[in-house]
Amino acid sequence: MQIGKYISLIETELLPQIFLTTPSPFDPIIVENRSSSWKTVGSGNYAGVFSNDMNPLLVVKVYGRDPDELKKEIEVYKKLGDHKAYSHLYAYSDSYLVLKKIDGITLFDALVKGVPIPESVIEDIDNGLEYARSVGLNPFDVHGKNVVMSNGRGYIVDVSDFYKQGYCSKWDDLKKAYYKIYRPFLKKYHPSIPFYVVDGIRKGYRLYRKLFRKAGKM
Repeated sequence: MQIGKYISLIETELLPQIFLTTPSPFDPIIVENRSSSWKTVGSGNYAGVFSNDMNPLLVVKVYGRDPDELKKEIEVYKKLGDHKAYSHLYAYSDSYLVLKKIDGITLFDALVKGVPIPESVIEDIDNGLEYARSVGLNPFDVHGKNVVMSNGRGYIVDVSDFYKQGYCSKWDDLKKAYYKIYRPFLKKYHPSIPFYVVDGIRKGYRLYRKLFRKAGKM
């Protein structure tokens, strides 16, 4: 399908049929999708992601808040260009991005479903983050819900915060947990962990980091 026809489907069949709400700054966007032809792939802190079987190689990322952040994400993708650890930007508007689809399972969901996480995934993400730094970006907010693995390889599916300054410890903290807890104790048996436990850890970690930052400013 030509990209122009795909964009026409976005404008006429997707955007009028989706509703994005933001009940809490600590939780992802909530998506209500009333379209019969577009599937909801997932949601993040800023946007919902959708796909259409007419072109299974693409996804649409529709922003639900902070539209200025979309402009910054566009610039991030332009700097990244083509790299195996990232998606690719094909088109954009003032409310959405058209991106190459990356299939796989997030590290968050892998824990919940008991899918083993090989070390090659961690190494791929490290290499991708190093590449981003080499083109003048600052990898920020990389965590278990925006890192995907597929066939033993790792991919970063959300680069919306790579323009920010300062140090973000989320990926480094995740790596520490991987090497100190997951690999020696869980990887061999890779048990499924209830969603509420993994999600509780996620929310507790975010609250801890927020309180830690406030304490550091006192």
